[in-house]
Amino acid sequence: MTKELKRLSILMLIMFLALFASTSWIQVVQAETLAENPRNTRALYDSYQVQRGSIIASGAAIATSVPSTDVYSWQRVYTDAPMWSQVTGWINPALGSATGIELEMNQVLSGSAGSQFLARIEQIVTGQPQRGSNVMLSLDATVQKAAFDALGSQQGAVIAIEPKTGRVLAMVSSPTFDTNLLATHDAKAANTYYDGLDADPAHPLFNRSIGGDLNPPGSTFKLVVASAALASGDYTPQSTLPNPASYTLPQSSSVVYNASGGTCGPGDTVTIADALRLSCNIPFAELAVQLGDTAIRDEAEKYGFNQSFQVPLVSTPSGYPRTIQDDAQTALSGFGQGQVTATPLQMAMVSAGIANGGMVMNPRMVDSVIAPDLSVQQTFEDTEFGRALSQDLAAQLTTMMVADVSDGAASGARIDGVEVAGKTGTAENGDTKPFTLWFTGFAPADDPQVAVAVVVENGGGQGQSGSGNTIAAPIAKKVMEAVLGR
Repeated sequence: MTKELKRLSILMLIMFLALFASTSWIQVVQAETLAENPRNTRALYDSYQVQRGSIIASGAAIATSVPSTDVYSWQRVYTDAPMWSQVTGWINPALGSATGIELEMNQVLSGSAGSQFLARIEQIVTGQPQRGSNVMLSLDATVQKAAFDALGSQQGAVIAIEPKTGRVLAMVSSPTFDTNLLATHDAKAANTYYDGLDADPAHPLFNRSIGGDLNPPGSTFKLVVASAALASGDYTPQSTLPNPASYTLPQSSSVVYNASGGTCGPGDTVTIADALRLSCNIPFAELAVQLGDTAIRDEAEKYGFNQSFQVPLVSTPSGYPRTIQDDAQTALSGFGQGQVTATPLQMAMVSAGIANGGMVMNPRMVDSVIAPDLSVQQTFEDTEFGRALSQDLAAQLTTMMVADVSDGAASGARIDGVEVAGKTGTAENGDTKPFTLWFTGFAPADDPQVAVAVVVENGGGQGQSGSGNTIAAPIAKKVMEAVLGR
C-alpha cells in the first residue's frame, strides 16, 4: 500500500467513525429532545402511524387508540371522559394539541422515548407494527368516581392522596368537559367545541385541583400556623391567647371577627387547641402576629407553598407572600386570608404531611410504564419532599384535628367507626362575593390511608350562607369512605 493510499484509508476511517459517532449521538442521546421539538414535523407525522399506548387506571384503559380511516391512522378514545378529563387531557393530531397525561407522558405513549430505543429497533427488525407503551396511573377508579359523584355540579375540585407515598388516588375538577370532542380529527368541530369551553366564564378547562385561579385557603391554613407555632418550641396545644370578640388589625382601622360574632368560647383566654377546634379567626390572627411573617412563610414552604410540583401534570405554586408583610397582613394570613392562596393539591399535602408523622411526600400520579409485551419499562418511586414537623408534634396536631371533627367545626366529615382528622375553611372573597368553601383532612387518624382536600367555589350556590362544614366536608367524607371501603 502506498503512503498516499494509507493516508486516504486512515482519513476515510476517521470520517466513518465521526459519522457513526454523530449519528449515534443524534439517534440515542438527542432522540428525546429532537422528538419533543415542535418543529420536527417528521416525528409528528411518524407518530400518527404508531398505535399510541393506553392510559390505565385500576387495570382498565381510560384512554385508548382505535383504527381510523383518515390520514392519522389512529383515533384517540376516552372512557368516562368527563370524569377523567383533567387527568388524561386530550391529544389531537389534526390540531397538533395535547394536554394532561397525554402531553406530559407523550414520549412513552407514542413510543418515542429514549428508553424505548431498543424496543423500536426490535419492532422494526421483526416487522411488528410499532406501538407506544402504556401508562399505569396511581389513581383508583372507585375513589375517582366517588369524588366525581360527590362534587357533582358544584364548581370546585377534589384531590385525594396516600399520605405515606404521595400517590394521587383521585383528581377531579368541575365543571368538566368531553375529551372525545376535543380529540376528534374533525378540526373544525374540535375548534368550535374548544372555543366554547374557553369562552365559558366557569372555566371548565381549568384543572382546579392543581391550578386555575387560586383561592384563599381560609381556615384550613390555620393548620400551617398551628404547625409553625408547635415547631417554634414556644407553644403547645394548651398555650393560651387573648379572647376578645373583635380584633383591630395592627396599624390599621380594619376589624376582624370570629365567625360566631362573639368570643371563641367562654373566658378571657382560649387555647390554641380550642381555637382550632372552634375555627376562630381572632386567636389565629393574634398567634400569627406573635410568630411573625417569616416563621409562617418558612413553615408554609416546608409543606410545599411557593413551589410547583410535576406529578407529572404541572401544578401552579400555592402562594404565601415572599416579601415581608406588615403585621396587619400577617394577622390576615393567620386564618388564610390576605394574600395567601392555595390549590387543593397543596392543602392535601398539608394534611398528608401531618398524617405521615410530619414528613411531606412528593405527589405523583404514575406508577409505571408498561411495554406492549407487558414488560415493565419504568417504575416511579416514592420520594420525600421534606420534613415539616417532628413526629411528636405531628401527633399533637393530629389530636387537635381529630377534635375538630369529633367535637368541633368539621363535624360534617365524621365517619361512623372511624376516627377522622380534619379542618374546614370558609374563605372570604370580598364584601359581597360568595365564599370559597374548603375541607382538608385524613383517615383513619391512627393509621392514615388517605388525605383529601376539597374546594367548592361560588359559595356552593349559597353565596355567603354556606360553610366548609356543610358543603365541602361531606364531599370529603364520601371520598374517604370510598378509600376505606365503607
